[in-house]
Amino acid sequence: MIIVRALIEDAANILELQKLAYRSEAAIYNDVSIPPLLQTLDDLKKEFATKAVSKAILNEQLVGSVRAWEQSGTCYIERLIVQPELQGHGIGSKLMHEIEICYSKTRRFELFTGHKSERNINLYRKLGYQIFKHQRINDNLSLTYMEKLK
Repeated sequence: MIIVRALIEDAANILELQKLAYRSEAAIYNDVSIPPLLQTLDDLKKEFATKAVSKAILNEQLVGSVRAWEQSGTCYIERLIVQPELQGHGIGSKLMHEIEICYSKTRRFELFTGHKSERNINLYRKLGYQIFKHQRINDNLSLTYMEKLK
């Protein structure tokens, strides 16, 4: 497997994988209107101008992706996605590691996930992230914010 910077030409494939990967999150919260499932191709293409988008390739197939950007010494990480049948095989961890290398000069990394997304929370904890805040969105969803300090 290789991890490289994604190109805007990869946007359609990344969006397709994103929608596939976030189906399990939608099921956890019984909500198919979560932002990753509603994102449009145009919206994703715009992100390429302001965010680093990485992709994981295995046997010439897109199997994962993650986005990040830096502001005021913090690297914000979002939309870590892995092909559903390959989840739990280290692809997400490798994508996170690459982002941390890419933003090695930052003092802090931050991300968020849903409060019921135990698998995500456990992965991030294994990678050294700590919960620092919860934000209630509605009766069914709170966001769990996690950080890793250098």
